[in-house]
Amino acid sequence: MTRDTAPPTGPFEAAVPAGEDPGAYAHLLRRIRDAALSGDRPPAAPRDLVGDSWRRTVGFGVDPDRGREPAAALGPDEVEDRRHRGKLARALPVLGDVLLPAAEDAGHVMVVVDADGVVLWRDGPRKIQRHAERLGFSVGADWSERQVGTNAIGTALAVGRPVQIYSAEHFVKSHHSWTCAAAPILDPVDGGLLGVVDVSGAAATVHPSTLALVDAAARMAESFLREEHHGMLDALRATASPLLAGTRDPVLVTDPHGWVAAAVGVRPVARIALPADRDSDHVWLPEFGACRLEPVPGGWLVRVLDGVAAEPAATRVAVDLTDPRQSRLTVTSPSGRWAHRLSPRHAELVLLLALAPNGRGGAELSADLFGSPDHVLAVRAEVSRLRRHLGGMLLHRPYRFADWVDVAVSYPSSPDQLLPASTAPAVRRLRALPSPPRETGVAS
Repeated sequence: MTRDTAPPTGPFEAAVPAGEDPGAYAHLLRRIRDAALSGDRPPAAPRDLVGDSWRRTVGFGVDPDRGREPAAALGPDEVEDRRHRGKLARALPVLGDVLLPAAEDAGHVMVVVDADGVVLWRDGPRKIQRHAERLGFSVGADWSERQVGTNAIGTALAVGRPVQIYSAEHFVKSHHSWTCAAAPILDPVDGGLLGVVDVSGAAATVHPSTLALVDAAARMAESFLREEHHGMLDALRATASPLLAGTRDPVLVTDPHGWVAAAVGVRPVARIALPADRDSDHVWLPEFGACRLEPVPGGWLVRVLDGVAAEPAATRVAVDLTDPRQSRLTVTSPSGRWAHRLSPRHAELVLLLALAPNGRGGAELSADLFGSPDHVLAVRAEVSRLRRHLGGMLLHRPYRFADWVDVAVSYPSSPDQLLPASTAPAVRRLRALPSPPRETGVAS
């Protein structure tokens, strides 16, 4: 006669049913797993969550006894790039404040992974960290289901909700001495998956409240990011206030994701659907019809055209490289004028893109900047940082300025003073020219 495992109660599904002895339940789970793998009738059904994950893992070809051959962990440079490419790094102090004291007390490690399942941070008692390392649970490792089978991190990524996995619920036998609880972290700005936070430790430390604690930490991280976004909208609102003063035209000011910071002459909405990429400053928005987008620091000024087919108004970008000590970019549009001081790397990028109106691929920019096409990740990270300031004026695939942006570069009087600290091969070639470049492709 088979025995049914207890159904989930409350908002979370604890791995060990209420009232069960964890040791005896671990033994039952081993019998369930063995029967499932051999095709025999199990003494009880696995949880639906676990059974579904086991089936996915079998489909991935993960060996239940030895696991999959460990994939090479990502190197420090790529881990660092992933850490700061998104928003998880900003939420890390919140997660640590909530989880690390409890993890220390329980003998657990706290782990944060990105949306691909790559471990970005791991912290906790040194002894348990050494045990984790022996399982390949290291920074840079892939802990998705596809790589290591059923585990709280990979399964939470797959199902998009908090998950606790205990003992032989793990698909791979070497993980049976562990318990783990994980919860996804969503981006409050666009709803996308940022990653997962997890606490893991010896199976004997399993406790139903761990899952609720991990989920609470994830929700607090999301709340922190939400408040941070509200602060950015407040700053954008203050920046836009002089632009909106006295206007009678229907206009909105939004962040790059379409969240509205201020509006005049239109019905109030929280967010508008901005196209992700544009080669024109004219767009059609379902809420308002024909509109024109003008860049402002930190977002967009959206002019509602009321069906009038207005002539496109160009946005002009002036790149000033005349001062060898600092480079500056100035944006002029019908909504006003604003300037941004460029870092040395961003000055190189803006110069190379200004000289290539048809765009440069990641490998091409890598060769321009580093002399090798093998640094695409570094290029992607730098362009991503630059787009925080320039937003939709910069497009990708290939990287380029949008067609509706007019770009002009002011060069120093002497060619050898063009970004003199730069060691980028393309910039060195430009410095060797007898006069400032004017034609596309000079940096190639």
